Amino acid sequence: MESSPSGASPGGSGPFEGDESQRVVMGRIVGPFGIHGWLKVKAFTEKPEGLGEFPRWLVGARGGWREMALEDFEVHSKGPVAKLAGCDDREGAEKLRGCDVAVRLAQLREPDDGTLYWVDLVGLDVVEESGSVLGKVEALFETGDTSVLVVREPAAGAERMIPFIPQYVKSVDREAKRITVDWKADYDA
Repeated sequence: MESSPSGASPGGSGPFEGDESQRVVMGRIVGPFGIHGWLKVKAFTEKPEGLGEFPRWLVGARGGWREMALEDFEVHSKGPVAKLAGCDDREGAEKLRGCDVAVRLAQLREPDDGTLYWVDLVGLDVVEESGSVLGKVEALFETGDTSVLVVREPAAGAERMIPFIPQYVKSVDREAKRITVDWKADYDA
């Protein structure tokens, strides 16, 4: 499963203030790589090399989003590294530690059959196989090799964390805006 939200300003590195639904979060900067402004990146995608296909990244810095040009990208044995325009030394790279990396939703190609972007799942209803409504997908996050759905039931204020694995997620119907799960009440305890 691949990650997603996106949007950007036509300028260069200025703040990006756009519709959050138009940004697709694809990863996070985890710190500097070397002394020349390169960044270690944790990809939230199945194929980390895919991040290198986007010439402009939206970087969620403290205080807003900035659009930055991708100068170079490589996948090393310990993960992807990137060089962004305007980030020329270790100090600059350190300032971006912890920032999300996003692209514009319009930049994403139509997913292949069987592939889902996270952004496609946010807002979908989650129902138990019996038909009981559990809530809506509010967000997703990674825990090692597993993606987890954050499902909120507004009326009760309950929040569930449902691993996005075949054992629990039985089907995703994007047209019906519904995810069917095998989730028992005692799993919430």
